[in-house]
Amino acid sequence: QVRLVESGGGLVQPGGSLRLSCTASGFQFSGYAMSWYRQAPGKERELVGSISNTGDKASYADSVRGRFTISKDNDKNTAYLQLNNLNPEDTATYDCYVRMAWSYKWGQGTQVTVSS
Repeated sequence: QVRLVESGGGLVQPGGSLRLSCTASGFQFSGYAMSWYRQAPGKERELVGSISNTGDKASYADSVRGRFTISKDNDKNTAYLQLNNLNPEDTATYDCYVRMAWSYKWGQGTQVTVSS
């Protein structure tokens, strides 16, 4: 079955960095665009960014542009979200997502906490 498994979250101080991974299985990973979302307590889920199926083009929310980078390694069936210059407002559960023609799938999420 389609499965997405995130990892790499943790506790980091303001200004620090993390690299999140989303390992996919159960489908042809190279054929699909991937997205990262996040949700903080008391807030709605927010689209962080997306990357094309080939990994050639990415888009980002204004709040993270210039600090976060999405990448995709089709040989490893893994999408990444590089988080740089983190601030406390980035604290959230981060989740990867894939939409297919007639279905979609979420990972289990990985918690990022930014605190001094």
